[in-house]
Amino acid sequence: RNPLDSYISLKIARATDQWKLTNVKNRKEAQAHFDLHEFERHLGKTQSFQLEIMRALQVTGQSAFYIGYDDLHDTEILSGLARWLGADADPDGFQANLKPQNPQPLSDKVANFGQMDAALRTLDRFDLTRTPNFEPRRGPVVPSYVACSRYPLLYLPIRSGPEDKIKTWMSTLDGEGSDLLGDFNQKSLRGWLQDNPGHQRFTVLRHPLARAHSTFCDKILNTGRGSYAKIRQQLIRFHGLDLPDEPNDPAYDTRAHKTAFAGFLTFLRSNLNGQTSIRADAHWASQVACLQGMSEFCLPDFVLRETELPTALPQMANRLGAPALPAPHDESDPNADRLAQIHDRHLDKLCRDAYPRDYMMFGFSDYDPAV
Repeated sequence: RNPLDSYISLKIARATDQWKLTNVKNRKEAQAHFDLHEFERHLGKTQSFQLEIMRALQVTGQSAFYIGYDDLHDTEILSGLARWLGADADPDGFQANLKPQNPQPLSDKVANFGQMDAALRTLDRFDLTRTPNFEPRRGPVVPSYVACSRYPLLYLPIRSGPEDKIKTWMSTLDGEGSDLLGDFNQKSLRGWLQDNPGHQRFTVLRHPLARAHSTFCDKILNTGRGSYAKIRQQLIRFHGLDLPDEPNDPAYDTRAHKTAFAGFLTFLRSNLNGQTSIRADAHWASQVACLQGMSEFCLPDFVLRETELPTALPQMANRLGAPALPAPHDESDPNADRLAQIHDRHLDKLCRDAYPRDYMMFGFSDYDPAV
């Protein structure tokens, strides 16, 4: 149904408390007052539900039988629905005594029609500002979650973020002789959540350019343990990255590093748009997608930024009643100096192209090596 008609009808039904009509003589009249923000919420909720249904149909290999609201009184269409369901039915069997409650035009049903008309002109009917998103959905990576053993604190890491720095701080918070809790599955983590009332959950965002550079250095440029050797070879063969056999090759200078990293950022844009055969790995997935994946199990209470850690983590310890308030180890991203040497506006643009949702949703500005 037209979502505006649905919204106005709902407003009138709430005002009159009349939800169906069988006799026109009993019809109650009222006018709706249009509220733009309320309508936007109604529209968003309706569209979200429709997308949820459509995805469920697609995933399960089903099709839907669509009926326009104005066709609900067409007995032949309703009979067609019955046949689609596998039931034979005479169209006359769908005759009903229900009557349309508010068949008049919107100008008669809306008290502030002029304001509504002006407000709706600002709506983007064709979603011109939307950024298409073809990035694969991600689930919660529960085995990577880490908890303190002495305090009810749970860290939900985003890959290629300051994981080591956070874990070192959590170990310091626990004190000597304590090991962090990890290797959770969903069942064991539910048990931890139930056994630790008042727990706090947090994750940490890293600037997209710093995170992409960290991924590039650790997983692609690096050839040692933990690197992605097969993906590295694919990037060289099919995406034109000129990478050295060894990351410490003297011939691989700052200029070569900048060129190779720019090529990696270009690859990321294609990869996250589903245009490559290489998997969209968690180490370079958008941070928006990572948070959405977390939400399938539990959301963090706090979404911190890496630059906030020196003050945010001691404050978190204070809330937990920790006797000492350790500040995080003052070790910066080990790849930060290398990024500062090659950073320019061109790399900022390539990163924005690769991670438009991260920049928009989290309000990241261009990378500042001094921060």
